[in-house]
Amino acid sequence: MAEWAAEGKKPEILFWVGCAGSFDDRYKNVTLAICKILDKVGLSFGVLATEESCSGDPARRAGNEFLFQMQALMNIQVLDGYEVKKIVTGCPHCFNTLKNEYPALGGNYEVLHHSELIQDLINQGKIKTQDGGPFKGKKITYHDSCYLGRANEVYEAPRAVLEILDGALVEMKRSRKNGLCCGAGGAQMFKEAETGKKEINIERIEEALETSSTVVAAACPFCITMLSDGIKNKEKEADVKVYDLAELVAASL
Repeated sequence: MAEWAAEGKKPEILFWVGCAGSFDDRYKNVTLAICKILDKVGLSFGVLATEESCSGDPARRAGNEFLFQMQALMNIQVLDGYEVKKIVTGCPHCFNTLKNEYPALGGNYEVLHHSELIQDLINQGKIKTQDGGPFKGKKITYHDSCYLGRANEVYEAPRAVLEILDGALVEMKRSRKNGLCCGAGGAQMFKEAETGKKEINIERIEEALETSSTVVAAACPFCITMLSDGIKNKEKEADVKVYDLAELVAASL
């Protein structure tokens, strides 16, 4: 964004990369996939780079309201400095926080999750796959992220994105508003598991495996991590792969 501003220009959207998209080795691939899609359709976009801080979601979920407001206000100051109007996120947690919680602190923006942006591009005819791409005919099951699904009722966009892959979408027994959490939301990602008979991500991946799908699709860095760990636990890494929606689309362009 600093380079855009130096040239006296503004991109069409700000891509909010997020902590996972910046630092998690697995989710960096999703960041690259989103950028590949944006480049392919010719959308101009900017990133805050070193000026981007954590959205504050983990701090608020863990109960540190003071830290959340510090992070949020700092981000809002930077965003408003660049006169940002439209933001696309690679993470449902960032999406939910920027869209629903920043307005109370004066940060008002049009915020889209990347699944919604990709759906819009498909509807406009800007994204088309080549003969269905590498996932044609494969069984795919989709895991609804809590912060994308129940929290914001974004159920159709991810499924519309999967439709263009020409695969066979097989729903898990718990999906959409009845979807089961991966076990990492609400800052659970950053604490040890509590005593119980089974980890939530193991329960969830068992439901995914019941569909006989070879691809488990998600749209959240926390979910990707938890589902991948579940696949490893079941020693199914050679048979079942976990992908973000953006990766599936980027590989099929």
